[in-house]
Amino acid sequence: MHEKISVFPDTVCVGSNGEHLELTGITKEQSGSYECIASNDISTPDVRTVQVTVNYPPFISKARSTGTPVGQKGVLQCEASAVPRADFEWYKEDRRLFNGLNGVKIENHGKQSMLVFFNVSEEDYGNYTCVAMNTMGITNASIILYGKTNIRFQSMKPWLGALITQLKL
Repeated sequence: MHEKISVFPDTVCVGSNGEHLELTGITKEQSGSYECIASNDISTPDVRTVQVTVNYPPFISKARSTGTPVGQKGVLQCEASAVPRADFEWYKEDRRLFNGLNGVKIENHGKQSMLVFFNVSEEDYGNYTCVAMNTMGITNASIILYGKTNIRFQSMKPWLGALITQLKL
């Protein structure tokens, strides 16, 4: 009896032993559904679909510093791809931040975490660290919340009007 095993999409067979198949050097890009066809000279081929999941540590793909004026709402965003999904923690300097304390809210949505400031103050400005972790590993990124002027043209009108009047004289 001669047994042939084919694995799709890559038609690669390494170390087949009975009902086990060992795939070496697999990457996260190779996660997905595979169709396994086992055939011999005696019976019709047996076809099974197998879902292959490749676990990998977090990789932070988005971490952008943000400028926000005092008194405004500010948001720092951090995005990490990972399998299993990453858990997030936020730090300012060496102090861990917790949801609902010190005027911040931490919102986690899938692979994205946001640190939300409802009313930015001068003390909020500085360097923050987003930490992404899962059972495969841990990584972090530095994100800065910095000040941004909040000058409105309307508030400048009287001043500009007075300046233009003085220039005409």
